[in-house]
Amino acid sequence: MMQGQDRKLAGIQHEYWQQMYSAHPRMYGDEPSAPARYAAEVFRTAGAHDVLELGAGQGRDSLHFARLGFAVQATDFSDAGIEQLGEQAAAEGLHNLRTAVLEVRQPLPLADASVDAVFAHLLLCMALSTGEITDLVGEIRRVLRPGGTFVYTVRHTGDPDFCVGIAHGDDTFEHDGLAVHFFPRYLVVDLAEGWGLRDIRTVTEGDLPHRLWRITQTPTGHRHAES
Repeated sequence: MMQGQDRKLAGIQHEYWQQMYSAHPRMYGDEPSAPARYAAEVFRTAGAHDVLELGAGQGRDSLHFARLGFAVQATDFSDAGIEQLGEQAAAEGLHNLRTAVLEVRQPLPLADASVDAVFAHLLLCMALSTGEITDLVGEIRRVLRPGGTFVYTVRHTGDPDFCVGIAHGDDTFEHDGLAVHFFPRYLVVDLAEGWGLRDIRTVTEGDLPHRLWRITQTPTGHRHAES
């Protein structure tokens, strides 16, 4: 259960994204992110069909997966972003893409072992506590089928914005209105406990650039750490 301070920050961040998406349609452009292009290849190699994206925003990555033929469930807590994504999918005739407004602090409204792959680009490092992140990863494991794949990215503690702005505790800092939970490597390892950790990569994104972990793991199998 969220504490009062966490609930307040969550509400502020929801309003932040509502305003950003409403004011800047297609703010990230039409091209998929590099992590999404990577994930699509991993999912295809694994024989995935059903893909769940958490934190889809305006949907450039979900659209990419759908264009490649995956059956996509695109979710975000911002109805402004989801509405724009739905309109674009309809304009392209992508009937294999479904959208839903979803709060990831609550249990995922999906059946056990119901998807082949989950993708979350920068969702886990938003204004979520370590406990909420841990619970969410547990939910992701629950909804993945055996042999499924989870690819996610988070900003890490080597990012230039780490320790910049308003400190909210739990390695979370708010800068220019955006609160980010920066991940030390040990948190990535802890979250992979009981998973098959296939790959950890350091990648960059944007003009600064932001510094990210890109993680690939499966609910079963042996653990293989990469640097």
